[in-house]
Amino acid sequence: MRMRAARLGAAVAAVVVLPACQSADKAPAPPAAPAGEFASLTIDLGVIASDVERSATFYTEAAGFTEIQGFDASAALTRDAGLTDGKSDVHVRVFTLGEGPGATRLKLMRFTSSPGAAPDNAYIHSTLGFRYLTIRVKDQNAVLARLNKAGVKVLGKGPCPLAGGAWLTCVKDPDGNLVEFVGPKAN
Repeated sequence: MRMRAARLGAAVAAVVVLPACQSADKAPAPPAAPAGEFASLTIDLGVIASDVERSATFYTEAAGFTEIQGFDASAALTRDAGLTDGKSDVHVRVFTLGEGPGATRLKLMRFTSSPGAAPDNAYIHSTLGFRYLTIRVKDQNAVLARLNKAGVKVLGKGPCPLAGGAWLTCVKDPDGNLVEFVGPKAN
């Protein structure tokens, strides 16, 4: 399956299902199939990072994702699928938000031969394409403590109240991609 590459902040992001083009021993297990047209109601999000280690630290320590087994995609595969120009193989590191077949998956990768260009990430309206990641949480206070411990600065005026008792906290990952946390503050 191939979809047009889209930008998610400072690096190019692609919403892609690479495992369908690979052997089963390299790809993560697919989620359970729901009724209806789609094999999964969860999408995977691919992020091209300028520094995968730094981004991995952000997404695990600050955002709360868990790293699981990644996979490799050959230059020939990514070229034949129309994803890349086929200049290099890529190792994809995979992170999940939650557990089980419905968990969101974030795929981090870097292409050393073609590192990509950073778009304008000043605001969500600065560049076209996918612009931010929303993570729904149960406790903003726990999120704020985790962000503070990881040294991640909250944007704007900090957590902003939303209708229904929820709060919105926005940060940027190491490449400037916007990440928002939405949920209540526990007492």
